[in-house]
Amino acid sequence: MPLSHQDQVNLLTDILSNHQLDCCGSVSECEQLERLVKSLMDNNNVNENIKTVLQEIYEYSRHGIQSSDLDRYIESNQERLAQWVNNMNQLS
Repeated sequence: MPLSHQDQVNLLTDILSNHQLDCCGSVSECEQLERLVKSLMDNNNVNENIKTVLQEIYEYSRHGIQSSDLDRYIESNQERLAQWVNNMNQLS
């Protein structure tokens, strides 16, 4: 059973929050972020204003997957993570 739009937003926000709070994460989490963002971007019910944020999160996940030091990469994006979590919370 596929996740609803709201479930996808909640999961996306949870992963971003964990990266922000824990300052660490895994490649599989970045891959999950990438899949969630792709699905949300393809959803016509998603507000166009949030698609810019989703594109930024997609780029973050792509760079995270390719990073040789993922924890350092996550730490260097703390400010962006906080902003994205805030944006996603406003969406839900």
